[in-house]
Amino acid sequence: MKAQTGALSQLPAALTSTGTMRRLPAPALRGLAENGDFVANTKSAEKAARQAEKHRARNVALRSRMRTAVRAVTTAISGGNKETATASYRTAVPVIDSLVSKQIIHRNKAARHKSRLSARVRAMQ
Repeated sequence: MKAQTGALSQLPAALTSTGTMRRLPAPALRGLAENGDFVANTKSAEKAARQAEKHRARNVALRSRMRTAVRAVTTAISGGNKETATASYRTAVPVIDSLVSKQIIHRNKAARHKSRLSARVRAMQ
């Protein structure tokens, strides 16, 4: 057993069960600019990067619009007015469905949101 204990003490701290875990350095990546962004190697990669940035900005805005619509329904439900909650639910459903048709959110996520909101509206008195 003494030989094993001596061998374990020579291992780095990250590999022993008793030593403290140290974070390993991040691997060096090729193609990084000084600010940490990737640099495209070809014209098509440059175009793809431009398109990805445009799509990302659009997707962020659309997801924010959906969250706002869902929040409006939730606020109306907590307010206690069933007519307002129903009206805001009816305006939120097309917003949620449009994100599904644009493949920004999964259809199951949209169905889950709509189902939970409608159940909460129906439960109101």
